[in-house]
Amino acid sequence: MVERFVADLVVQRLLAWRVPRVFGYPGEAIAPLVEALERTGGDPAFIPARHEETASFMATGHAKFTGGIGVCLATQGPSAVQLLNGLYDAKLDSKPVVAIVGEDISGPLGGAHQEIGLSRLFGDVCNQFVRYGRSPQEVPGLLDQAFRTAAATRSPTCVVLPRQLQEALVPDLHTNAVGVISATPGEPLARVLPHEVDLEAAAQLLGGGRRTAILVGQGGRGAAAEIVELADRLGAGVATSLLGKPVLDERLPFHAGVLGEVGTPAAAELMGGCDTLLLVGTNDPWTDYFPMPGQARTVQIDIDGRRIGTRYPADVPLVGDAAETLRALLARVPDRPNPQWRATVENSVDRWRADAAERAAAPAEPINPQLVLQELSSRLPGVGAVAVDVGSVLHWYARHLVLPPGVNAQLCGTLGSVGCALPYAVAAKLAAPDQPVVALVGDGAMQLNGLAELITVSHHWQRWRDPRLVVLVLNNRDQNGMAGGRQPSNDPTRRRPDVPYAGWARLLGMHGVRVDRPELVGAAWDEALAADRPCVLEAVVDPAVSLAPPDPAFADLRGLYADGAAARKVREQTERTVAAQDVV
Repeated sequence: MVERFVADLVVQRLLAWRVPRVFGYPGEAIAPLVEALERTGGDPAFIPARHEETASFMATGHAKFTGGIGVCLATQGPSAVQLLNGLYDAKLDSKPVVAIVGEDISGPLGGAHQEIGLSRLFGDVCNQFVRYGRSPQEVPGLLDQAFRTAAATRSPTCVVLPRQLQEALVPDLHTNAVGVISATPGEPLARVLPHEVDLEAAAQLLGGGRRTAILVGQGGRGAAAEIVELADRLGAGVATSLLGKPVLDERLPFHAGVLGEVGTPAAAELMGGCDTLLLVGTNDPWTDYFPMPGQARTVQIDIDGRRIGTRYPADVPLVGDAAETLRALLARVPDRPNPQWRATVENSVDRWRADAAERAAAPAEPINPQLVLQELSSRLPGVGAVAVDVGSVLHWYARHLVLPPGVNAQLCGTLGSVGCALPYAVAAKLAAPDQPVVALVGDGAMQLNGLAELITVSHHWQRWRDPRLVVLVLNNRDQNGMAGGRQPSNDPTRRRPDVPYAGWARLLGMHGVRVDRPELVGAAWDEALAADRPCVLEAVVDPAVSLAPPDPAFADLRGLYADGAAARKVREQTERTVAAQDVV
């Protein structure tokens, strides 16, 4: 009879939950579990990262790109602390991740080496779901509970397994024995639909609107057809949050782009002029760009009722799955398009697109970063994934990269942590090795962890059916953050050291392209996307290009169509601004 250890039992539960791979950083306290994973021959696979933080980003990226549950491993002490960044990313963007932490405390409690109170450390990020394994009998049920809770709450959970427990032999576990919990992994979540009375109220509100705007977030994934049909029925314009950018075809004539500080003036104008607002699966934090209070009557759809009304007052809340809720609304909303409003929206979108092309073509020293993203738009493969980092590259992605329908793009939307994109890209590529992946990264993120994680890429790429993983590095040598539009500092302490990013890729056996002339940007993309191995495309760009979006036609359109003193104040301010411009 082959001996089984608790570590093998953990691997069995991971298989039962259809976990394809586990990301982590090996250490003594988790060594028995890592060895058990290696004994399986890669099912599930153990993917060692260069750092615990990037391992947790990979687990979150797996959850974001696949819709499954990400799993990451670490040991106690500093290793556990490093998981927090990726886990908070999962929490704030509502993604299920299970963290398994090994603990090896041999000294007295309160003074042992690397001892940290894990319950308190993970309590907030895991919504108080931090469970300790104490006996072999409880481990299967404990893991099932962690996975089920992560899936049901769309958030991280944590299981702590002492090393001694991982190494313990597994006794005969009868399902009716004391302490043994029998559970079926992978139970589907419930179908959620709003009440009929709320659907009727929402349909009446939407049907009575004259200038309707639809704001789509990541919760609208899988509901693109329903959103477009409803928009056409109401003559509405649409905008998206950053996380919602991949949901709809961005080439739609009434698609105003991303809303918010990194977004477009067309989206701001859409919000400024609407009298009716439909929010679909969005928790967008940039409320300054929402209609002014009292301006628009609002319907909000979200699977999580806790989010409704937290960003903007909702007249009719609809708790439910986006696609099914929208189908229920389509059966009730009358066909009342407003051609004048739709034409206004489309004219605004046309102006922004023309302006964006003009801005991308503007001269810069040496390359305009907007041009780099615009040149990618016409070359981006129609399948695959895009991972986006935080920094100036996020602005150019939001405004200038047109995603083909079906291309999945992900970013650290709510936490906004630098260094997420390359770990995300690794997770996306491992999940779909037959499809291309593009990572959009700044030089700061590359120096933070990207250079190290290219080692991970170099370790895996020869097993990929499609070896293309293109890492764009916008090299602007600027360490002043995202507030662009100023001249680069001459202070050497404020300038980021220049690193040969493309050369580092070549040293690792991958392809590298460096471009510092605008007329060669398109050819550089062609070379990178045609390479027979992963490629780093290093674009030397101008840090002085302004990040600020162009102003809307008026200084502030929000509230322009609303009633009351606030709206009158906005109108008066707008009239004074226009008059002053006429005088000049």
